[in-house]
Amino acid sequence: MSGTKISRGECKTPGGKLVAVTVSFDSDGTVQSCQLDGDFFVDTPDDAASEQYLQALTKALITGQSLQSIIDEYPNCQLIGTDAAAIATAFARAVSGTDIYKVSTTNSNIADTKQLHTTISAAQDAAAHDYAERWESLKRNLIVLHDHPRTPAEQMKIDETWAREVAMGKRSPTLRIWEWAEPAVVIGRFQSAPDEVNLDVAERLGFDVVRRCTGGGAMFIEPGNTITYSLYVPLEFVQNMSIEESYRLCDWWLVEALHELGLDVRFSGLNDIASQYGKIGGAAQRRFPVTRAGAVLHHVTMAYDIDAAKMGQVLNTSREKLSDKAVKSAKKRVDPLKSQTGLSREQIIDHLLHWFA
Repeated sequence: MSGTKISRGECKTPGGKLVAVTVSFDSDGTVQSCQLDGDFFVDTPDDAASEQYLQALTKALITGQSLQSIIDEYPNCQLIGTDAAAIATAFARAVSGTDIYKVSTTNSNIADTKQLHTTISAAQDAAAHDYAERWESLKRNLIVLHDHPRTPAEQMKIDETWAREVAMGKRSPTLRIWEWAEPAVVIGRFQSAPDEVNLDVAERLGFDVVRRCTGGGAMFIEPGNTITYSLYVPLEFVQNMSIEESYRLCDWWLVEALHELGLDVRFSGLNDIASQYGKIGGAAQRRFPVTRAGAVLHHVTMAYDIDAAKMGQVLNTSREKLSDKAVKSAKKRVDPLKSQTGLSREQIIDHLLHWFA
């Protein structure tokens, strides 16, 4: 529309997720509309509730209503990885047209990070017995399979379909290790494709851009460069657990299996898996509550050997998103599993499968 101005602001919660607000202004400077996106998560009863919740938050930004009042109005909806303050900051930056990037490498932030890791480690030790018992119970009926290569669109469809089938009691609990038939960029449920991906470059290099049904950030995929698994289990598996703890439960087996390979692996933040050398992979999760069992879809992508230079061409990574990261630029390759294990991708997958034997 003639005379319309569009501005975007971002805010990265240290140790959390990025939220962005894109604002459209009329010619007189009045806010016409705004849209939320980012790699955060939203836990809601269903898709309609999620859409209504985000629409209410964006309406509050436009009208000046308190974001916290909206959050209080939706007790069954939960923002994960971001909060009202971060959304308000992103909106303020969009309105002002300036980005104020945080530097989170101060001594206090380093101390906070160390304390966070200490707390997570202590909680993990305390919960280990419970996690082991839940997994031993689950394994009695768990189907574990190494899937055949699928197209990006097929991967997205099968993930949601199988989760809904478990939710309706039509499928047994299943753990699926993926294989890819072609390159892809997989963006999170709430991300903006034009802001996260250089779409023309992706098309030129043969990358299909698809959207998954869970939140979180973008995944850069070439066949053979990652290891991805999905877990489809009844809601009972995570009963009486917080969202944060359910991530650790669902990845507990993986951490145990990687420990057996000699890796010093631990949980980091909400949904990352890391070693002493840095991040190995990230998880995303979504619940499918229905009238029967309900289900949790939990999937993880770990980097085996990624061409980071190509990834840098295809993905847009803003300075704000890197504001609480120790590494500001990519190396020629991102290869934590390859370099840290010295094993082929096939050997690592065989080891993961053997863990369930």
